[in-house]
Amino acid sequence: MSTSPDSQLICDLTQSYAPHGGGGIGTYLREKQRHVLERTNHRLLQIVPGPEDRIVEQGRHIWVEIGADPVRGSPNYRFILRTSVVREVLERYRPDLIESQCPWVLPWTAINYRRAHPRTALVAGYHTDFPNAHVHRVGSALFGEFVGRGLRRLAMGYAQVTYREFDRVYTLSTAMADVLRGYRVDHVDVVSLGVDTGLFHPGRRSAAWRERLGLTAKGPLLVYAGRIDNEKRADRLLAMFRRLPRALDAGLVMIGDGKLRDALRAEAQGMQVAFPGFLSDRAELAQALASADIYVSAMADETFGISIIEAQASGLPVVGVASGAMIERIVPGTGTLVPVDDVGAMAHAVMQIWQHGRDAIAHAARAHVAGRFEWSHTFDALLGEVYPAALRTAHDRTKKGRASGAALSLLGSGLIRRAGR
Repeated sequence: MSTSPDSQLICDLTQSYAPHGGGGIGTYLREKQRHVLERTNHRLLQIVPGPEDRIVEQGRHIWVEIGADPVRGSPNYRFILRTSVVREVLERYRPDLIESQCPWVLPWTAINYRRAHPRTALVAGYHTDFPNAHVHRVGSALFGEFVGRGLRRLAMGYAQVTYREFDRVYTLSTAMADVLRGYRVDHVDVVSLGVDTGLFHPGRRSAAWRERLGLTAKGPLLVYAGRIDNEKRADRLLAMFRRLPRALDAGLVMIGDGKLRDALRAEAQGMQVAFPGFLSDRAELAQALASADIYVSAMADETFGISIIEAQASGLPVVGVASGAMIERIVPGTGTLVPVDDVGAMAHAVMQIWQHGRDAIAHAARAHVAGRFEWSHTFDALLGEVYPAALRTAHDRTKKGRASGAALSLLGSGLIRRAGR
């Protein structure tokens, strides 16, 4: 464990990473690596699932993959169950601070490690309100609403017990911070994620990219980038597209991978819809967004919306749903919010934006993001505010532990002296 406050070993620990088809966590890990190595003296240990155990050390960066099986129905993701191997990695490198970025299994690996090493600070990123977004939704779909509500209550109790163990917890929106406080977790910070506004820029628009899609539509080109699965409600986008009048001559591009992709692609045969797959090249993704006209998303449980601000930075109006973090991301003048699952209202919003001032909305969207949602702001807040607060708590905990130990030692010595009289 390092001793200099200017050179800490920071550990990222997450299940929510996928090398292909991944979303915000993968972007966060890449951007954090770049920031830490280019702008700080810290070292960075990043522990993620992988097909097999692997450690790659490159200077101040340590990349660790823990062999894990694929998640059923989401083959791009893997789930670590071999927590003893994670513990061995932590014991080997002894991080000063561990940031946990997912709710299942691994937070308790970090908590148990901290119990053995009280000087270690723990920070949690509460990226998704999993009792509602995951447990209740899946439980209700499988077993009915009554059972779903019961499972949600159990998950809420688990969240309360788990996150009260962390020295600091950060969320991505004020609404999510309120949810955590409802779980009696009060040591909460709100941190905005970021976008590379130099990379995601309207100037990357390319007619050649549109031609490569093979679409012949001459009207608005709609785009979505993210997982093509049930959680993202990707099927609603195709249902919305069907509601658009043929005279609009619109096209739709669904960028990404996921368990609904093949089914939706088959359903969209003969329509002006393209499925280019997951774009791992960030420059290619930036060009794709800038080359479209309107960004669309039906995701009801968006936790922050990196894809939303990347689209806004690229000069796209956004049509989304009035739920989750979209309410904070899509401010008036930058797009339109419609009720969840109302594909007719979404189609109407697309037509309204295209026919009435699309360019002005695009400029407003870009202006809303530029200078406000930068990755430098994200990591300045984490490394300059959240992490120091967590380290202070860990320091105070260590002092209390030493004081308690000294008191017990003195008490024991007194008892021994009295017994010897």
